This record gives sequence, structure tokens and C-alpha cells, in this order.
Amino acid sequence: MKNKFGFILIKPQLGENVGASARALKNFGFTTLLITNPRDGWPNIKAKATSVGAFDILKKTKILKDTSLAIQNFDIVFSFSARKRDINKKHISFINFLKILDRVKEKKIGLMFGPEASGLSNYDLSFSNYVVQIPSSKHFKSLNLSHSVFLVCYEIFKKNNYKMFNQSGFKKELGKKGKLTKLLNLLKSNLDKKNFFKPPEKKNSMITNINNLFYRMEPNDKELRILASIISSLSKNKKKHN
Repeated sequence: MKNKFGFILIKPQLGENVGASARALKNFGFTTLLITNPRDGWPNIKAKATSVGAFDILKKTKILKDTSLAIQNFDIVFSFSARKRDINKKHISFINFLKILDRVKEKKIGLMFGPEASGLSNYDLSFSNYVVQIPSSKHFKSLNLSHSVFLVCYEIFKKNNYKMFNQSGFKKELGKKGKLTKLLNLLKSNLDKKNFFKPPEKKNSMITNINNLFYRMEPNDKELRILASIISSLSKNKKKHN
């Protein structure tokens, strides 16, 4: 990642959310977590339990006494809020947040999140350059702290790893249309023997529908062999039992 990101949790109340946030950081390749005045003290057993494989993030986490200390090593600070605040700050959408990241490459970016019950105070917000509103339902805007952190981590990761999101994870060699034609000829021949095409005047339209069904498929050679085997098996006469 070209930018150097740091996640700042202001006065988090639940150790579980701190641990889940650390896990979100590690999921998406981030390493820097700063915390001011965690309510339940530090180190926190519940944070360790919910961090699972991200305990190394917690071990490196810096605990600070004030927001002013948490932001001092960053060039630009974004604060995240579910609602618009009545303060003299630039309120931006999440999309514009991602666009700004493109314009401030090589900068150290601080990402600030408030406590679960009240969110960031006006004092905390005074240290930020932008207030980012995370879009959510108008009927319930409050987001869990760790969910907010996860969402921001994911969106930045997606933005910086677009090739990973665009590539197909499933590849297969498609079978030749000629082989599919042979399979359909076998199917139509067997259907003829079973007097499937009734009434006779609708046979052509029925065959067209069968063609539409099969030719829009993209089977590979193995799948065509399986289909041919199924059709051949169904066409065989059952052995008569004495």
C-alpha cells in the first residue's frame, strides 16, 4: 500500500470490539493500531480472546492518554461517523474519502473511530481534516465499532487490490460446439424413438427450444462426456426379467 495507515480507537468501551478490530486490520494487511483511554484498561483479556490470530497486532498497539497524542504522527486524519455533526469540518461521503486517498499518496493517514456509546466528541473531531459518513439505513445508522473498522479496512484493501477483485477464480476449457452438436443429435434421435415430439408440427419449435437451452451453456469436454453418457444410458432398453 502506498499510504501508511493507522487506526485510532478513541476510548473504546469493550475489549471484544478492540480484539475484533485488530483482527480486521490483520485480515486486510494493516498493522498499526492506536488506542486512547480504553475503558476497561490494558492489556485486556477479552480483546486478546476475540483477536484470534491477530494478537501480534494487539501486542504492538500503543495506548495513549489523549487524542492529540494519537494523531501527532499522521499527515491527514479522517474521522468516521454515522451522522453529520454540527461542526466546522468538511463532511464527505465514503466515495469521496476513497477518492481523496488517491490524491494524497505517500502520506501517513490516520483513521479515527469513536467509543461505542457516544461516538467521537467534538473535541476529538477537532483534530481531523475530514469527517466521513459511513452510509447505512436511515432507520438505524448506529454501527458497531469493530464493524466500522472492518468496513473501512475492506474498502481500502479493495481499492488497492483491484486486480484481485476483477480476476475470475474459476477457469475451465470450454468444449467444442461440434461435440455439443453430436450430443444433441444423440438426444434428439433418442427423443424421436420415444415419440417425444408431439404433435409433429411442433417438432421444429421444440428442437429450437432444446438448442436454445443447451447452446447457451458452456460445458467443458468432461461435462459433455457425462451428458452423453447419461443420454445413452437412458436410451438403453431395460433388460427383461424372467
